[in-house]
Amino acid sequence: MTLILASITSGAPPTWTLVPFVLLLVCVALGPIAFPRFWGLRYHLVAAGLGLFTAGYLVVTGRIAPMAHAAEEYIGFIALIGSLYVVAGGIHIRVSGEATPKVNTVYLLVGAVLSNIIGTTGASMLLVRPWVRMNKYRITAFHIVFFIFVVSNVGGCLTPIGDPPLFIGYLKGVPFWWNIEHLASGWALSLTLLLTVFFFLDRANFLRAPKAVREKETAHETWEFRGLHNIVFIALILFAVLQLPMWWRELLMLVAALASWFTTRREIHQANDFDFHPLKEVAWLFAGIFATMIPALQYLQAVPPPLTSPGAFYWATGSLSALLDNAPTYLAFFVTALSGQHLSIDSPADVALFVKDHAITLRAISLGAVLFGAMTYIGNGPNFMVKSIAEHAKVRTPTFFGYIFRFALPILLPVLIIVWLVLFAF
Repeated sequence: MTLILASITSGAPPTWTLVPFVLLLVCVALGPIAFPRFWGLRYHLVAAGLGLFTAGYLVVTGRIAPMAHAAEEYIGFIALIGSLYVVAGGIHIRVSGEATPKVNTVYLLVGAVLSNIIGTTGASMLLVRPWVRMNKYRITAFHIVFFIFVVSNVGGCLTPIGDPPLFIGYLKGVPFWWNIEHLASGWALSLTLLLTVFFFLDRANFLRAPKAVREKETAHETWEFRGLHNIVFIALILFAVLQLPMWWRELLMLVAALASWFTTRREIHQANDFDFHPLKEVAWLFAGIFATMIPALQYLQAVPPPLTSPGAFYWATGSLSALLDNAPTYLAFFVTALSGQHLSIDSPADVALFVKDHAITLRAISLGAVLFGAMTYIGNGPNFMVKSIAEHAKVRTPTFFGYIFRFALPILLPVLIIVWLVLFAF
């Protein structure tokens, strides 16, 4: 009753406005299983319909500003995802003789480091196709899941480029090198645990193949790179993200994508089995997610949970980052933490003071947002894209709930608990 009264007096949206977001999550989770044919043909109509319903409510009630802000964020999101998808699709990495557990583990570690240089989205788009090819003779669901864990999420903890939540913090005044100074221990601990688990799972998978097959598939190691001129276009996209304002940023991303498309030889796209279906799927679903989650974020900001410790911020930020997309959730809890100290997110001086005096709280919010983004397919933008690319390459990936119950809860959650115990519990 107290929570309901607080929502009324604070101007929070009514709780029924959360229903479209919940329905969309249920459809994303159950659609491919319960009604696969309908979902495959009509998923875009479901996402658009629920999104438009929420948008209509916002327009009728005069809440235009949050809708416009969400639209800007979505345009930036899809411009980044789309441009990197096109540009990375123009780089073909041919790998032969590479699918040993040791090499696979090193590959994931290199991807984690690269995520901090070209972002989790860029690293995921660049490395997922070679990852599928180099493991083609024994690839299973856990190969895709650990790629999402490591390259698409956990790896990008060290720089604002790495993951969208950290970039939002950078835009709000968190120093560029603050992340590597305060998040490196959490990054190293979580990566060490995940890569150790992966190595032993991959070793068991590797040993199940007949010895003759193992020797044939891992012999004569070769690497071949084509389309490397696209690295220039990746650099242009990163320059746009870091240096340009809205609209100019998206324009340069579009120019980079078009230049890549027209300067990349057709056979390279064919070798990558490149088409726009994965991008189309992500664009439609996240359009619905960005629209329907507006009331959920408004409710969270209007009725903030009573958080008093870094550990509480870690779990609260993380839990919602798995479902609400980790970037806006990070911002919501950053605002909550600042408000608790009577500070404003819009004041650079206030942000600087908070970063200096409450670094452990910001550390908890940052790690919660980044690490928990791997808990579901929708926690971070690259997750669903990696799933879609893998499925397009005929790899069987876990369902929405299969991902959570077979992998995220038994494998990732214990890692997150250990991070909490080491960094925030005492």
